[in-house]
Amino acid sequence: MYRFLEDLLIEAAAAVKPPERLSVNESAVRHRYIRNTGSYIGPWDPTIAPYLEEVMAQFNSTEFESVIFVGPARCGKTDPVINWGIHSAIDDPADLMIVHMSESTGRNWSKSDLAKALRHSKDFGAALRPGGRFDNVLDKEFKSGARLTIAYPTINELSGKTVPRCWLTDYDRMPDDVDGEGSACFLTLKRNESVGRFGMTVCESSPGREVISNRWIPSTPHEAPPVSGGILPLYNRGDRRRFYWQCIACDIAFEPDFKHLDYPNSADKLEAAEQATLLCPHCRHRYWFKPKEQGGSGPSRNEMNQLLEWGGHATWLRDGQFLTPDGKILGTPRRSKSASFWLKGPCAVFSSWEKLVFNYLSALEEYEKSGSEENLKTTINVDQGNAYTPKSIESERVPDVLKQRAKDHGLRVVPLPVRFLLATIDVQKHRFVVQVQGIGVGGDIYVIDRFDIRKSERFDDQGDRLRVDPGAYHEDWHLLINEVLKKTYPLADGSGRHMKILRTFCDSGGREGVTPKAYAFYRFLRDGPEKKAEGEEPSGWVDGLVGRFTLIKGIPTPSAPRVALRYPDSQRKDRFAEARGEIPVLELQSNKLKDQLDGLLDRVDPQGGMIHFPDWLPDNFYIELTVETRNEKGEWENKNRKRNESWDLLYYCLGGMTWSEIGVEHIEWLDPPTWAAEWDENDLIFEPEIEDNPFKREDTARIDFSALGKNLG
Repeated sequence: MYRFLEDLLIEAAAAVKPPERLSVNESAVRHRYIRNTGSYIGPWDPTIAPYLEEVMAQFNSTEFESVIFVGPARCGKTDPVINWGIHSAIDDPADLMIVHMSESTGRNWSKSDLAKALRHSKDFGAALRPGGRFDNVLDKEFKSGARLTIAYPTINELSGKTVPRCWLTDYDRMPDDVDGEGSACFLTLKRNESVGRFGMTVCESSPGREVISNRWIPSTPHEAPPVSGGILPLYNRGDRRRFYWQCIACDIAFEPDFKHLDYPNSADKLEAAEQATLLCPHCRHRYWFKPKEQGGSGPSRNEMNQLLEWGGHATWLRDGQFLTPDGKILGTPRRSKSASFWLKGPCAVFSSWEKLVFNYLSALEEYEKSGSEENLKTTINVDQGNAYTPKSIESERVPDVLKQRAKDHGLRVVPLPVRFLLATIDVQKHRFVVQVQGIGVGGDIYVIDRFDIRKSERFDDQGDRLRVDPGAYHEDWHLLINEVLKKTYPLADGSGRHMKILRTFCDSGGREGVTPKAYAFYRFLRDGPEKKAEGEEPSGWVDGLVGRFTLIKGIPTPSAPRVALRYPDSQRKDRFAEARGEIPVLELQSNKLKDQLDGLLDRVDPQGGMIHFPDWLPDNFYIELTVETRNEKGEWENKNRKRNESWDLLYYCLGGMTWSEIGVEHIEWLDPPTWAAEWDENDLIFEPEIEDNPFKREDTARIDFSALGKNLG
């Protein structure tokens, strides 16, 4: 009810007043007053948490349909919703729905944070329509016509009429699927659709979901790890902004993260936490939280957070951007309909590095004593603002760690330390997977090449090459002659010389039909074609190549030796015997060799079996090295049946190296065999312009396995 006509006219005028062109931050500066006794009292000050300004700037952007803000506790990430409410009620009227985890948390927030804002921010409180029916706990109406509602994630609350502005708070604690209709973010975006580019949904949360794979490698610097739902997948769909400081010592920008905090290894956790500082990861320059109190120098944490005119000391960078030493933002930013932000704990303005370190050390001590991960997960999620990796998978090998060891050894060339080459082949349904390894002093392994053979020399009706089928077509195996057995690699010294492959080890088991075709290929290498026209040379066949080719088979028998040469079916003389005791197969005790490989992958010192990776290998190579794990029986298994060729091909290589014919473990490197000698004296090295076919000569190291088998029999 209105006592005077003037009151009615004033309220009506507020409803039709054109919106002011103010940003959300400008509305907060003009209208908001904060009274937090014992903390801060005064008007909204954007310099206290300057990283919030760019986040809020996107709320009334027509370029984006959503804003995603991932951050730790006590960084002020929930404050912008009050500012957005003020902006929506006074300066740019529009309905705003604020979604909480539950009705009770929504009510509590309304009675505390929202009530304080209405009470202390006079313009905001005065904007409410008078009368109790316009000022309920879950529903506020303003003189401008705007409405603020507080909801919770149920289908009744999140579907129905249009709401141009929606805010979802503590998103990681909401259900992934709201009553079978989709995620809360998806449903609120549907509510925005009717207003087109003027609609906006904002989601904020600290990370709360566990990392589901430790074998993930980020495809871009800002990509978040895989988790089961929640806010990080929303962040990944966006333009992936991270907050950077520019180091005052080296001018290189870096993201302040908990992993860059430095503190002494002290039994007194509080003493260690009190001395926490942050190191620039590039130049190791040390930053103090409060330099004057800690005896240090230079800018404090809060001063480093400040956004200067050119974005100097601190700035948000989208995925694909970088900050130059002179303060320019360059690069091609990731494009998306969502502006997504991820802030880490050391930047949180209402927390301290001492608190971060003390909480972490306390939670770590509790885990070590009790095995409980709950508090450790909480402090990493809430204090540090990071995703939590459960201990059950944290101990597993991480692809990214292996990838970081990669170096520029040249593209498919033989590095200087390599003395000879071994090729390994894994036979798949429609491809041969080939890996070439160089072996150096002390048994070091250098990955030289990795490729698939997918196309056969058979053609379809349209003249296109058909896929290889190793289990069905013996002629597809003949591709291995030119593409593997006779393949050579240039030396990295630029001399033009090449190195031959000493031996190729090929899997002979697996899918149905592979074993007989593998045996047939061995016979072909040994005996040559059964028939050939007069004057016709067999395709690629060279007498002596059989001495460079060995079939292998993995066996799980625990008592078996690591490597043993066998003649399968040697006692069977009937027509069903595939090999009839004539085909040598190198049996590899897979579990023992995989244990050995597992240990060598952790080695970082050369000349003792270290495995070296070139920097051109794709991410999948490293992922394949981590998919197998040991089960409760101590056996290696690929539980999820993912691709693991890199792992298998390396353990084949270890088996081949261990075999007595090569015997890397027993080579005297000061007086090695000529095929393992230094390059100028090495039998495997030749000059292509002089030797047209270095494989034409009989291999002096060739063994007559047929005769050997008969003698053993």
